[in-house]
Amino acid sequence: MKLQSLFPFLRWFKLITKESIKSDLMAGLTGAVIVLPQGVAFATIAGLPPEYGLYTAMITPIIAALFGSSFHLISGPTTAISIVVFSTVSHYAEPGTQEFVNIALTLTFLAGIYQLAFGLARLGSLVNFVSHTVVIGFTAGAAILIATSQLKHITGITVPKGESFFHTWVTLFQGIDEFNIFLLSIGVITLIISLLSKKFFPKAPNLLIGMVVGSLLAVLLNKYNMTDPGSIKLVGEIPAQLPPFSSPDFSSATIKMLASDAFAIALLGLIEAVSISRAVATKSNQRINSNQEFIGQGLSNICGSFMSSYAGSGSFTRSGINYEAGAKTPLSAIFAALALMCIILLIAPLTAYLPIAAMGGVILLVAYNLIDFHHIKRIMTFSKPESAVLLTTFLATLFLELEFAIYLGVLLSLILFLAKTSTPEILTISVDEDNSERRLIETAQKPLRQCPQLKIIKINRSIYFGSINHIQNHIAEISDNEGIYNILIIATAINLIDLAGAEALIAENNRLKNINGGLYFVNMKASVYKFATESGIIEDIGPDHFFEHKRHAIAAIYKNIDSNKCSTCQVRLFKECREDIQA
Repeated sequence: MKLQSLFPFLRWFKLITKESIKSDLMAGLTGAVIVLPQGVAFATIAGLPPEYGLYTAMITPIIAALFGSSFHLISGPTTAISIVVFSTVSHYAEPGTQEFVNIALTLTFLAGIYQLAFGLARLGSLVNFVSHTVVIGFTAGAAILIATSQLKHITGITVPKGESFFHTWVTLFQGIDEFNIFLLSIGVITLIISLLSKKFFPKAPNLLIGMVVGSLLAVLLNKYNMTDPGSIKLVGEIPAQLPPFSSPDFSSATIKMLASDAFAIALLGLIEAVSISRAVATKSNQRINSNQEFIGQGLSNICGSFMSSYAGSGSFTRSGINYEAGAKTPLSAIFAALALMCIILLIAPLTAYLPIAAMGGVILLVAYNLIDFHHIKRIMTFSKPESAVLLTTFLATLFLELEFAIYLGVLLSLILFLAKTSTPEILTISVDEDNSERRLIETAQKPLRQCPQLKIIKINRSIYFGSINHIQNHIAEISDNEGIYNILIIATAINLIDLAGAEALIAENNRLKNINGGLYFVNMKASVYKFATESGIIEDIGPDHFFEHKRHAIAAIYKNIDSNKCSTCQVRLFKECREDIQA
């Protein structure tokens, strides 16, 4: 077991068969064809030479597959991280330069260190506290930014580098005289062909087909002198080589400069990878180990930074296609990377004929597909708090620094989570007199009579420093407004009581005790009861206030209530009430 924890790929190695190898090989070949145009497009978004996107698609998925936990997750370059890389590194260097590349590699290394540290510290559950709404809002904003960044390539209008979202649109409107109809034609035709290919030939590499048609159109336009010489700019030839060794900058000044930015990329990458792997796992019935996924992503980025790869994460598109193509084990991701290496060695020179406008058309389609219209509509329709998180993250992505938008979204998620847990649902319980067994049910289910001296409630969440104020207010409302001083808490749904919660419960019991009442507990979970014993709750409140069965609790509390009020009471819910009147 210790060996498998160090080398998690040993767990799925024993699942490999001749049939699984065949399935993984076919899925890998499909993935290699899919990632070819995506890798070039994503590197362009990141401000890096096109080959760096392909290098990332070769190295990252292999390491992530070997050291992650998902059988179907395909890691590599992604749109959201690519735009964050561009936004971050463009502050320090000119996009496309060697200095830009070096900083991007250092950023990747630092992000990998953060991710690996999170995994080793067993912090995988932290992703659970980040609302998926944040990812949807950030991704939608990133999609708009990506589309905006490509408009200069398909219109021919000059936009200075580093312009903000707002100023980019202002510049585009002001530069309308530079508009080039031929570039727009190439971009639009590429986009349309990609869409039609997807519709009529769903299994075909639609982006690659669109880029080929766009390239042929550019050749025709230049051949028949329909454009100004040099107006149709080309991507240029990609080196037909495997990823070369590289070395991040480990100087203290560079690390200090990039530390906070790398943290944002690490966080975004982990959210993407774990959420995607879980989404695919719901179809494949696999259990995902978030901590192991953190380690896999961290190692893939650390190793990638030494092999000319920039920051990567899980890809929803490629992971989904990998599963649909019949992949059985993570070997499919390794096959995809190896197949991509072979393809690059054979066809890399052909990228010299790829126009930047065609690449812009492909990226526009990629950006459009990033926007999750279905979930956005659902969120905006059914949840005001989630809608606020979505819009805030979306607008912050457009108009603020991307790293800040990520932090703001995560902060809003935590605030939303704390808001929910700080106001736990407190249900009122009473006897169902229509039931022959006279069971206790929620008064919300049907109107029930209640005992005027004993209130039974159920707290549906933990009692901790964030929720105790809400719980104390509810108990005070019962005692002050209803005049009921004996309160029985059904504790089946209480998973945790912290020290602040313990002190507050003791204080409430003492307050009620001074007015001839008290707090009582029944059906407390073993782990919570153990803490209550160790923290002194049971000793301070009294062992006679804790019960295993409701009937025992009611019988004991009945002895402490005011018998004079009982003699004139017309409700008489409990067995003890009826026995007394008969006596």
